[in-house]
Amino acid sequence: MPEDNATALLIIDVQNAIDAPVWGRRGQMSAEANIARLLSHWRERNLPVFHIRHDSTSANSPYRPGQAGNAFKAEVAPRAGETVIAKRTNSAFIGTDLEERLRQSGISRLVITGVLLENSVGATVRMAGNLGFEVLLPAEAVASTDRTDRNGKTWPAEDVHALALSILDGEYATVVETQDLLDGPV
Repeated sequence: MPEDNATALLIIDVQNAIDAPVWGRRGQMSAEANIARLLSHWRERNLPVFHIRHDSTSANSPYRPGQAGNAFKAEVAPRAGETVIAKRTNSAFIGTDLEERLRQSGISRLVITGVLLENSVGATVRMAGNLGFEVLLPAEAVASTDRTDRNGKTWPAEDVHALALSILDGEYATVVETQDLLDGPV
């Protein structure tokens, strides 16, 4: 893939709220470090970066504006001049101008990172794929949590992560290794 400004990095919901106990046990604890590595790579090359912030409308959500949880995590916080898009639903495309901004900038390829893979990341990946964007999903730069199914069985975050990646791969995105994005042209 040629490196050019047609590839944007999306960082979804990497806010302090993800550390709240309400989410339960989380896997992929190195996701933020991998996202930070990708963010540094994009910044060094002056490639487009979009920070997606979840502004929950739920009174009990740690993502609600006005709380410490709404702030971006320090290791991936936006710098002056980087685009921040606030969303209120799971998909970064719903109720935002993300698609318009991407199209106006000539961006056709997205590297999507963030939390949670089985929620906002997955919803955004699916919609991006459906809208015709080429989506790269770095497996180590997204995170999942333990999930309990309708039958009461708890699935470990590692299994949720593996299954979510396999469902998205090939249909909506191409799952890649973070290091491959760092080693080669974007």
